[in-house]
Amino acid sequence: MKVHGLLLQRHAGGAEARRHEGRVAVDERNTRWCSDGLGIAAENGERVRVAFALDCCDREAMSFVATTGGITGEDVRDLMVAAVEHRFGPVNQLPAPIEWLTDNGSCYLAREIGLTPRTTPLESPQSNGMAEAFVRTLKRDYVRVSPIPDAGSVLRQLPLWLAHYNELHPHRALGYRSPQEFIARSTQESLSGL
Repeated sequence: MKVHGLLLQRHAGGAEARRHEGRVAVDERNTRWCSDGLGIAAENGERVRVAFALDCCDREAMSFVATTGGITGEDVRDLMVAAVEHRFGPVNQLPAPIEWLTDNGSCYLAREIGLTPRTTPLESPQSNGMAEAFVRTLKRDYVRVSPIPDAGSVLRQLPLWLAHYNELHPHRALGYRSPQEFIARSTQESLSGL
C-alpha cells in the first residue's frame, strides 16, 4: 500500500503540532513531577489500570492509583494529593510550585494544591519520556516475570513492585543507584554542606 501511495497521512493533532524541546529530567527534587498511566492484563483477561507520579530528578514513584475500572478525575486528584503528602506530609499548599508533566491525557485539576500543569506535545512520547521509561521498566522487570492470574493478584503485588523499584532498582541517570539511595545521598550531601 505504501509503494502505491494508498496509506493515510498521519494525524498530527491539528495545524500546528508541538514538538519536544528541552529535557524532562531536572537537577533539583520537587521542581517537576511527571505522570502517566498503563494497563496490566492478568492471565484471565481482567485488566488493571494504573496511574502514577514520579519525580523528574530522583525518579521515585511517589504515588499510584490502581483500579479494575477506568481512572477517573477523582482518582487523579487522589494521586496528586498522595504524591504531595508523600513528599511534604499533610499540607494544604506546596511550599513552592511544582510542574506536573502529563501527556495530554485527562485534564488534571492541580492548581488548587500548587502543582503547575504542563502538557506534552501530541505524538511526542519522548516529551514524557521518564514516565514512558517507568512504564517499560514496570512491565519488563515486574509484570512480565510475576504470576498474575487475576486482577486481585496485580493489585496485591503492585505496592511490592513499586517498593522494590524505589528501594533497589538502579538507574543509570542516578549513578546506578535506586531512587531511595539517590535521595538519601542527596539529603546527606545537602546536610553536610550546611
